[in-house]
Amino acid sequence: STIEFAGALHSTIVKQVCLKNPSHNPLAYNAVLVGRDAVDFSLPKGNTVAVPAMKQGFINVEFTIRFLHPAEAVLILASNKIDGLDGATLTFSLKSEVKNIDPLGVMKCKSPCYEL
Repeated sequence: STIEFAGALHSTIVKQVCLKNPSHNPLAYNAVLVGRDAVDFSLPKGNTVAVPAMKQGFINVEFTIRFLHPAEAVLILASNKIDGLDGATLTFSLKSEVKNIDPLGVMKCKSPCYEL
């Protein structure tokens, strides 16, 4: 599935990915960001997440929109074996979109329009 990061230029957006564990055993995942713009995305709370049995776990993905062009990366969640059990590897497509551009400041300049 795709996680979209849409907002104003220079804004920071945090999305939370919910991982559900329907089994009776705990699961753990290591998160990795790969792709063309992976360096622009981050995992502020670390790259590991534990999902207790029959519950859910969360991992945060953060992105600061620095450029006008759309950024793309892939979030890969690879399972760690706990008690000999392995969960499925999960992948999410990460995409950004600039919705608006707010000025960072205003500068006034005076200059003659024409000089001989």
